[in-house]
Amino acid sequence: MGEIRNFRSGNQGEPPQHGAMPRRLAAIIVGDIASYSRLMQADEEGTHARVKRIERDLIMPSIVEHHGSLVKTTGDGFIAIFDSPVEAVRCSIVIQQNLVGRNASLPKDSRIEYRIGVNLGDVIVEPDDIYGDGVNIASRIEGIAEPGQVYISGAIYEQIKHKVVCGYESLGDRKVKNITDPVRIYRVLPDADAVGRTRGRRETVLIFLLSITVLVIAAGALWYLLAQPPGRVDEQAAAPAVAPAPTPSRQPPPREAATPTPQPSPSLASAPPSPASTPSPSATPLREPEMIAIRGGSFTMGSNDDPTERPVHQVTIKPFSIGKYPVTVQEWNECAAAKACSFTAVGKDDAPVSNVSWTDARQYVAYLSQAAKKPYRLPSEAEWEYAARGGTQSKYWWGDKLQPGMAGCKDCGDLGTEQPAKVGSFKPNPFGLYDMGGAIDQWVEDCWHRNYQGAPGDGSAWTGGDCSSHVLRSGSWKNDSRYVRPSNRDGYDTDVRYPTHGFRVALSP
Repeated sequence: MGEIRNFRSGNQGEPPQHGAMPRRLAAIIVGDIASYSRLMQADEEGTHARVKRIERDLIMPSIVEHHGSLVKTTGDGFIAIFDSPVEAVRCSIVIQQNLVGRNASLPKDSRIEYRIGVNLGDVIVEPDDIYGDGVNIASRIEGIAEPGQVYISGAIYEQIKHKVVCGYESLGDRKVKNITDPVRIYRVLPDADAVGRTRGRRETVLIFLLSITVLVIAAGALWYLLAQPPGRVDEQAAAPAVAPAPTPSRQPPPREAATPTPQPSPSLASAPPSPASTPSPSATPLREPEMIAIRGGSFTMGSNDDPTERPVHQVTIKPFSIGKYPVTVQEWNECAAAKACSFTAVGKDDAPVSNVSWTDARQYVAYLSQAAKKPYRLPSEAEWEYAARGGTQSKYWWGDKLQPGMAGCKDCGDLGTEQPAKVGSFKPNPFGLYDMGGAIDQWVEDCWHRNYQGAPGDGSAWTGGDCSSHVLRSGSWKNDSRYVRPSNRDGYDTDVRYPTHGFRVALSP
């Protein structure tokens, strides 16, 4: 299959307006027929008819059955999109297994076999196509796959590894064309027992040699015993294992009188502490985020720059406190060390924690609230924008034009876009808050709504409706300056982690 092009341009070759095309996180299947050109050359009409029959009788019904949508067919393949990574992989397995049955009676050089690649990624969705690196990576994975096989990305694997009854063979990190970072790839094995059959020859040889070594040692021990004179063997058998101590005063106390040191069982030692447990006196003191008190007031929320930011409306905010910085790697890892957060973050201690889902962020504020005995929480969307504006109503908090050194984004300065800068690397806004625009995307409490129609006017979180997605603010070091605006807003799947997503905490009086 030819390359799936990245983002499509707008009309007359102009770039699309921000918000003009919806984005979403999706599982993408890309399928392609192996040796399609050879099959067409051998029997053009017959191959075409067989491919269309497979599409009609197998591929399209399987996609529908697994709650996906067929984006398009490409002559020698297809692209489909799914909300669920689990259903995408199940669909791929069903297609491949059914094709095995269809091909069983055919000569090998006449078989229609698909290579299938599956990836989880952020895509741009149009009525008749999808675009973005999420699709490109799926296409590249499909190109690596062997005929009749399903290959998946590491992003898919992390979502399905305990949910789909099958085996997985890690193929390691692969560098793929036009994708900056290596992609971790797994081969799907529909038979879970097949995992044991995929081990390499080297491992089999090592196991065989180990078995031979054990047999040789056992045989040597047996020969040694048989070779000893009878009397010596008897003497050795009669001798005590440990010579008695020379004097009674140096003998150890009887075994029943010894007081053993209690040892925790492995299951208890590895279990996470109960939420109600009290930290020991020697535990590391809790590191609470530095907070800034925000006085209440009214402001104009939203803008006319994007449909998602309308209608512009008045909101009244009650006094609250908000983190001076986004939550850092060090702060997050203290939660992870307490077994209250579900993973250990990587990166420098003073960098903002990233690759965090909304659910992860809620874990942290629950831990912090319990440990500090204070009502920590995520800020509401209205509180975040009020704090980010710092009492201003301009496009950015510092004015209407972009200025270097004020925020961390792709076109905001010279710090690069490989990773987020440490917290506090840019100037604070008038409220003394850092990184309220750029640096790291920040989760807030609100569920995602397409616009502000019906939004509360009292500054509280908007939690009604479909909460499968939640709101993100600020933009990140990988976004352009449009995302740095205090009014900018985006939504993302509640339980899905993404490399540019972090958060900061709020505190009620």
